[in-house]
Amino acid sequence: MTQTTRVVVVDDHPMVAEGIEAILEGYEDISVLATLSDGQQMINRLDELSPDVILMDLNMPGFGGLSATEMILERRPDTRILILSMHDAPEYVSNALSHGARGYVLKDVPTEEIKQAIDAVMAGERYLCTGAEGALTPQSDAREQLTNREQTVLLQLAQGKSNKEVALTLDISVRTVETHRKNIKRKLGISSTAGLTRYALEHGVLQGTGANI
Repeated sequence: MTQTTRVVVVDDHPMVAEGIEAILEGYEDISVLATLSDGQQMINRLDELSPDVILMDLNMPGFGGLSATEMILERRPDTRILILSMHDAPEYVSNALSHGARGYVLKDVPTEEIKQAIDAVMAGERYLCTGAEGALTPQSDAREQLTNREQTVLLQLAQGKSNKEVALTLDISVRTVETHRKNIKRKLGISSTAGLTRYALEHGVLQGTGANI
């Protein structure tokens, strides 16, 4: 029996949200649990709805898509979040991915592509629509901006260690670890520990050996 994918649409434009809902309800293997108008509503109902996939508008009044994405993934890291946006500039796409989104879909894509995106993230893949994929031309890895010590601290943090544990491992003070953590977050544009872990996984940091200590 085909497993049903539980989806929530979060967009402050009712016509957009309802239009996407109507499209998705045409698929037998998708169930739209709710259409919500902002990130705060999604967070408030996250445990109640427990969606597999959230289609999240990027720009919404009040609690925007990126902030909501981070908070949702802190609470339910297995949730797949697809960002919906009209913006195809590289900084929008890369920022969404660094905050933990599993995909980025422009609002002007053909309707069937939304279904393709949902299927892709449910299969554990990242999905970028054609316009968003084109925005991410090869660039220098943001990790190059980190010093050797910062990369080492990132590796330790991504392994789930506390500031105190990192300090003991590297024989440095807790305050120094806190400073490194702050600088790493600033350089990578990531505001949460969960975001750092996702970055480390996606960029192969956790495959490192810590040789730069």
